[in-house]
Amino acid sequence: MVSGARTRQTEPVKIGILTSGGDCPGLNAVIRGIVLKGDKVYEHTFVGIRDGYRGLVEDDVFTLPRKQVRGLSKQGGTILGTSRMGPYGEGAGGAERVKEVMEKHEMDGFIAIGGEGTLTVARMLHDEGVPVVGVPKTIDNDLSATDVTFGFETAVAIATESIDRLRTTAESHHRCMVVEVMGRHAGWIALNAGIASGAHAILIPEVPVTIEQVTDWVRATVNRGRAPVIVVAEGFRLAGEDVSAKHGVDHMGRPRFGGIADQLSPVIEERTGIETRSMTLGHLQRGGVPTSYDRVLATRFGTHAIDAVHRKEWGTMVALRGIDIVSVQLAEATSELKTVPRHRWDEAAILFG
Repeated sequence: MVSGARTRQTEPVKIGILTSGGDCPGLNAVIRGIVLKGDKVYEHTFVGIRDGYRGLVEDDVFTLPRKQVRGLSKQGGTILGTSRMGPYGEGAGGAERVKEVMEKHEMDGFIAIGGEGTLTVARMLHDEGVPVVGVPKTIDNDLSATDVTFGFETAVAIATESIDRLRTTAESHHRCMVVEVMGRHAGWIALNAGIASGAHAILIPEVPVTIEQVTDWVRATVNRGRAPVIVVAEGFRLAGEDVSAKHGVDHMGRPRFGGIADQLSPVIEERTGIETRSMTLGHLQRGGVPTSYDRVLATRFGTHAIDAVHRKEWGTMVALRGIDIVSVQLAEATSELKTVPRHRWDEAAILFG
C-alpha cells in the first residue's frame, strides 16, 4: 500500500472534539493530530464543541474541516475555546442532555481533552452510555495513568526562564525572591523548575515545611554571599501554621489557590531581616506557544486518540508509558492524583540553602 493512502476498514463516523478546564500549550496540536489522521486515514468527519462541556449542554457545535486545523501545532491556547462548566451542574441536564445534543448533530462519539476534572466528567458520562475517549491535558502533570501530560514541559520551561530572570535582579539588590508557580495538590512544576533554575528552596504541597526551616535555608544562602530564591507551589502550606492562600472554590468544589508567595514574603523578611519580594507567575505558565516536546507529544496523543475512536475503545484515555502511547481506562486515569513522591523532593533538598 502506498504510504499515506486511506485505509478505511469501517464506515466513516462523525466525532466531536472538546477542550475543557484550564487551557495549556499543545491543545491545538492535539486537535490537529485528531482531524488530520481521522480525515486522511479513516475518512471520519469532525465537529468542534465550543467552550468544553458548555457546548454540549447549550448546543454550541460547528463543523471542523481539515483546512481549519492547518498549521495549528505551534499555536497556543485552543481554537475550540474552553470553560469549567460541566453537564452535571444545576440545570445542565447531565448525560441525557449530552446524548440529545450528540444525536441532533449525528455524533457517533466525542473526544474530551482535559485534566482530572474533565476526564472525571468523561468517565461519568461513559458510565451512563455516552461514547467518549479522553486525552490527558494538564500543566500540573498530576494524572496517575500517564507518565507525562502535554503542557507540563512548556510550563516548566516558562517557569525556569522566569526564575532565571528574577535571579539576576535578586542578586543585584541582594534580595530574597519568593516565586510562586502553579500546582494545587501536586508540586511537579515547582520541583522541576526549582531544580532546573538552582533554587535555594522548593516548597510543594506534598511536603509540609516549617517557617524555621525556610528561614534557615534563607540565612544559609545569604551567609554564602548569595541572594536566596525560593520556588513555591500555589498549594503549599507551612507545617503547623495557618499560612496558605485560597480564593473560594471552583465549579467542582475544589479550592482556588494563589497568593502563597505574597503571604510568605513578609514573614521571611521579618524573621531574617533580608529584603524579600514575591512574584506569582500565574497564567503565564499556561500561555504562549508549546515547546517542541509538547508539540510532538500532543500530536501523538491526537493521532492515537482517533485510533482508539476507530477501534470503538470508548471509556478509555490515551497515555504515555515510557516512549509508547497506550490506552487505559478512564477510571484508572481519574482514581487518584499523581503527586510528587517524598524521595524526589529529598533528592532536591540536598541542594537547598
